[in-house]
Amino acid sequence: MVFSSILFIFRFLPVALILYFLTPKKYKNFTLLILSLVFYSWGEIKYIFIMFASIFVDYFASLGIEKYRGKKKATILFLCISVCFNLGMLFFFKYFNFFIDNINSIFDLALNHVKVTLPLGISFYTFQTMSYTIDVFRGNVKAEKNIINFGAFVCLFPQLIAGPIVKYTDINKELVERTVDKNQIQEGVELFIVGLGRKVLIANNIGMLWTEVEALGFMCISTPLAWLGIIAFGLQIYFDFSGYSLMAIGLGKMLGFNFPTNFNHPYIARSMSEFWRRWHITLGSWFREYVYIPLGGNRVSSGRIMLNLFIVWFLTGFWHGASYNFIMWGLFFFILISIEKLGFIKILNEHKIISHVYVILFLIIGWALFAVTDLARLKELMTIMFNFNGGTDWIYYLRNYGVTLVLAIVFSTPLIENLYKKVVRNKNINAIIMILIFIVAVAYLVDSTYNPFLYFRF
Repeated sequence: MVFSSILFIFRFLPVALILYFLTPKKYKNFTLLILSLVFYSWGEIKYIFIMFASIFVDYFASLGIEKYRGKKKATILFLCISVCFNLGMLFFFKYFNFFIDNINSIFDLALNHVKVTLPLGISFYTFQTMSYTIDVFRGNVKAEKNIINFGAFVCLFPQLIAGPIVKYTDINKELVERTVDKNQIQEGVELFIVGLGRKVLIANNIGMLWTEVEALGFMCISTPLAWLGIIAFGLQIYFDFSGYSLMAIGLGKMLGFNFPTNFNHPYIARSMSEFWRRWHITLGSWFREYVYIPLGGNRVSSGRIMLNLFIVWFLTGFWHGASYNFIMWGLFFFILISIEKLGFIKILNEHKIISHVYVILFLIIGWALFAVTDLARLKELMTIMFNFNGGTDWIYYLRNYGVTLVLAIVFSTPLIENLYKKVVRNKNINAIIMILIFIVAVAYLVDSTYNPFLYFRF
């Protein structure tokens, strides 16, 4: 079940909100836990055991850490149980067959694949629960003794499938004591509608351009169309993921939670370092706090900093998928950010136009690496992009998608958002606009069969 579906909007969500608000305050987390388990198991109930396992393992591991706080070996043992379990589950479901393929290729073997599908949201909730036990181990937070509260944190349906990656320290106080007023509900509804509009009206429409270009075959298109297709993909994945994140944050507010911001107009960045402070903010924060800083961060020699960056970006790429293109994508950004740290950032800071052109150009190349998992097809795409192949096919697609492309580019900047805040000050006008966005988005969902969510595969 996804947020941008008729099933969720008109069936699950109304029932969930009614049950939640009718539930006495003392039992709201229990209701939230049950609703979240129903939400998760709706599409694949066979993997509900993973959710229960995540709850019980990390719950008891954190209690063990708390109980044996004065015994270092015991606390390390409980931490290792949690980390090994979470990474083990992630490895088995997401990466096992990838390593089987590589072992078969290197040693000329014929080991069989394990027939499993990737559980929804496993890349997100394993990081969340793992960060919890790490924070308990560090002494940043007390272990949660109420298993219902902890289960609600792990399964919280607004951010369960695709983030934002909400750490326990972000909402631990709200798990115990939270209030929801009319203004917060209104803000949550508005965020949900804006996110739905981004996902359905912009991401889905511009995404069809990339889907059509990909279907043509990269060796059959012109160079301008190849670039046009990748630009469309970059806009699709931004509005797809940022829209879904906004819906999640809005749902959280309706329930009394304040989730962290996940996107902040990344395409206006003037360096790759700034881009990654604006894109998928909660993932970048997670790697910085639990990988980069423990490795030494910036407090070490320049050579060690490069090694730390390499590790973080290798893991960032590999986190996105068990495929070499994602590793290449991560290392691509490692190279660019390393160059910036070696002094190029000073040049970028001094030249506004050059910095923007640099970011957009290399982001397009990066999205090409990200979009195509098959390395042979990726090579074809790169060949077409950089060995000029003329043609007029791009004119047809620009004519069909030109308006959508321009709107997507404009909406990816703060321009419309800032203008809206200045012009629309009347609450009634704002309500009418929100209703119109909602109606048009729902009409699109009813009429269209094209409604992918790109981050489901991660």
